[in-house]
Amino acid sequence: MSIQSNIQSIRTHIPTHVRLVCVSKFNPNESILEAYETGERIFGESKVQELCGKYETLPKDIVWHFIGHLQTNKIRYIVPFVSLIHGVDSFKLLTEIDKQAAKTGKTVHCLLQVHIAQEETKFGFSPDELLEIFEAGTWKQLNNIQICGLMGMATYTVNKDQIRCEFNGLKTLFDQVKHQYFSDNSSFCELSMGMSDDFQIAIEEGSTLVRVGSSIFGHRNY
Repeated sequence: MSIQSNIQSIRTHIPTHVRLVCVSKFNPNESILEAYETGERIFGESKVQELCGKYETLPKDIVWHFIGHLQTNKIRYIVPFVSLIHGVDSFKLLTEIDKQAAKTGKTVHCLLQVHIAQEETKFGFSPDELLEIFEAGTWKQLNNIQICGLMGMATYTVNKDQIRCEFNGLKTLFDQVKHQYFSDNSSFCELSMGMSDDFQIAIEEGSTLVRVGSSIFGHRNY
């Protein structure tokens, strides 16, 4: 199937209140443009150098999301144009994003990544660590970031009950944080969970952003 056909098929499973992030990492500009021509505008990249190159050469109305593990020494390259950083997995990283954003006079939108999978290879705060950070209140002093929600990746498994349980736990944590710390802040509204193999479960469990790559572009050439 073509990229256009893949997107049309996926779109039938995504309700209007959920946004699709086309995960374009490791795919060429030609493939991104094919998705762009179908009407897609949100694309996700995981490597800073690759993202910067694509930003320079592709249409400027593309909304770029950074979805990978971000190193502090590379933040400054994407701050001028990135729309949302999904995987903020440490307070140190959040502080550095704020620092670099202040230099450009921008406010950068961020999601805090929570480790929900039964896999050590994935990054993120534990639920307890996340609540400790919010309770400490230091994040309120970061004036050039906007915490817009949470992000998580489920365990890579065929066990759908386990995936659903992990997503459900993240939604419960999101609701708790929203109620306790952002009850009067409408900007805290995003829950990024769900990829090609599990995005339908994620949507059922409350996801507002799904990150779909291989189901759109095919398996990537790394």
